[in-house]
Amino acid sequence: MDQQSEFLGTEEQPVIPPNSDEKTLAILSHVLTFVAPILAPLIIYLIKKDDSTFVAAHAKESLNFQITLVLIIIVLMISVIGWFLLWLPGIIALVLVIVATIKASDGKLYRYPFTLRLIK
Repeated sequence: MDQQSEFLGTEEQPVIPPNSDEKTLAILSHVLTFVAPILAPLIIYLIKKDDSTFVAAHAKESLNFQITLVLIIIVLMISVIGWFLLWLPGIIALVLVIVATIKASDGKLYRYPFTLRLIK
């Protein structure tokens, strides 16, 4: 993997290939964060964590990324200079969520870069 793609996260093949329903739920765990940033992946994770390791992995990764984004935004809002940088996490989130959605549709496991893995 080249250095540029490491900034976009890492991918790997799952042990058991996902079926189309699992891919769809994995895609939704990323895309729905535009509507409900923490709630959507949390609900998908809680519903599917025992049924599908593929969906659980994507929902958990999406949830961790959204929690990290919220923490970054809170830190930026506390500092004066941070108010001028509030647009940056939004653009980064947009790009990385699109990358994660593409990886989920390809049936690959994806890990966001620079993410606090609070939900294990």
